[in-house]
Amino acid sequence: MHSNISIFVPHVGCPHKCAFCDQRTITGEQKLPHKEDVERACMQALGQVKDISDTEIAFFGGSFTAIPRDYMLELLSAAYKFVGDGKFKGIRLSTRPDYINREVLDILKKYGVTSIELGAQSMSDEVLEANERGHTAEDVRKASRLIREYGFELGLQMMVGLYKSGHRQEDETFNEIMAIHPDTVRIYPVVILKNTRLAELLASGEYKPLSFDEVLSLSTRALGAFTEAGIKVIKCGLHASEFVEKDMVGGFYHPAFRELCENRIYLMKMESALHDANSQGTTPKDMRVTFAVGKGCISKAVGQKRANLQGFEKHGIKVKITEDKELGLYEVRLIDDVTAAHKFSIYNRKQLGKSKKCGCFYCCEIFTPDKITGWINEGCGTALCPYCGIDSVIGDASGYPITKEFMQSMHERWF
Repeated sequence: MHSNISIFVPHVGCPHKCAFCDQRTITGEQKLPHKEDVERACMQALGQVKDISDTEIAFFGGSFTAIPRDYMLELLSAAYKFVGDGKFKGIRLSTRPDYINREVLDILKKYGVTSIELGAQSMSDEVLEANERGHTAEDVRKASRLIREYGFELGLQMMVGLYKSGHRQEDETFNEIMAIHPDTVRIYPVVILKNTRLAELLASGEYKPLSFDEVLSLSTRALGAFTEAGIKVIKCGLHASEFVEKDMVGGFYHPAFRELCENRIYLMKMESALHDANSQGTTPKDMRVTFAVGKGCISKAVGQKRANLQGFEKHGIKVKITEDKELGLYEVRLIDDVTAAHKFSIYNRKQLGKSKKCGCFYCCEIFTPDKITGWINEGCGTALCPYCGIDSVIGDASGYPITKEFMQSMHERWF
């Protein structure tokens, strides 16, 4: 798994202060790092990181290529000692698109830089100007092309809900970033901090932000579409921070913002699958449905505080979610009960121990668990039917109906 050794270089490289920015609050850092700090952080990480071959030394927090050249070379020289030959993969940095040129890229290549993230924030010139970014959308396009030409990994950072950014401007940014197709993206919903120009505009009533639900929907669309397009979303939402929570005066902060987006992606995918089943007339008559999701994704599909399941329940639909390791992230498949129930016939000793009634979907007999005497697979065990000897037994602790009719339906599906 990829990891970063994060070293923050706050503000020093920024030619001016953007309307939304207070790096001290965002990073919690004020002290500038020097050569010794970089070396200390790298030495410490060498003994702690599990996979150094997929770890980068990361300079974040400001505009790295805009800092004084001597200072930039001091930091790069210190980091470069720990790159390659059984050490770290390379160096990652974030910077402004208008501080990228061939001379800068030649230097970065020389010192082992592997990944460059550009603070695009928006691809609308109107929004960039209103938020005092000091660069244009064309600067982002040009810098992206150059970074790709030099063979660096390209990352773009976008902000959702900026001053003067409505749905048209958000669509413009989303579509442009999709067209550039960077390797990675960070999605940051705007957080309005004290002592920023945005805070002043909010207080005066001139800045009327989108609603939280609108920004959540826009961020959800971006997260899902970028992921489907093979663009890795390495951040969605500002990281949880006591500084942010203390200094924010508005905006769209939530400590689990990405989780909210992922919950919504799964809800939309499940609703779409159910709509397709309705259109084809294959929705279960008893309104009990099972969705399969990828490995480790059940909690994302369930939603925070079971919100997604409760949403279905309000419409009389009882949803069960199961895991299918063949499905990828954000993939959902609607499966019928006779298909979903089959997995409970394997390694089922514990499940049958909690059951009051069992059934065999080979011979369709119904019986109590104490009738079972035959087992295969040691440990968690798989039960053999006491009547026909086939490993086709499920119990009512599975959540499925143990009736002659249901066993017959399973028999027709599996034999």
